[in-house]
Amino acid sequence: MFRKMRRFSQQISEEKCIEILKNEPRGVLSVLGDDGYPYGIVLDHWYCEEDGKLYFHGAKEGHKLDAIRACDKVSYCVHDEGYRKEGEWALNINSVVIFGRMKLVDDPEKTKEICTHLCRKFTDDEEYLQKELKNALPRVQCLELTPEHMTGKLVNES
Repeated sequence: MFRKMRRFSQQISEEKCIEILKNEPRGVLSVLGDDGYPYGIVLDHWYCEEDGKLYFHGAKEGHKLDAIRACDKVSYCVHDEGYRKEGEWALNINSVVIFGRMKLVDDPEKTKEICTHLCRKFTDDEEYLQKELKNALPRVQCLELTPEHMTGKLVNES
């Protein structure tokens, strides 16, 4: 059902893909938007090692949620900052693309868990976290992406 990577020599391991998902803070979620146009939006994510799913948060209404309700098939792309080999100008970039199904998270405890993990990706300020959970949690809609296919590759810009 999913295509094999054409340039398979650039493919990275599943372990490397997961490392990128765990360490990089954000990526681009693509959905089937209004009138069949693709809609891509930058989102923060949390990769949960226990269940292998990605979790997101956002507003309780908007284009993204309307698109997901209409079609739960999405793709999500994450890339690292890249690196240069000594003496070379070209950047080497690892990227991961996930195809899967997205659903809304309705469980308040799961929503709190997701938001806690997302916040901790950016700060260990416990006071800030508690303030955010108290003030913003009622306005948050979390999303769960169940991967169906994942590939990653290393590209050299030269």
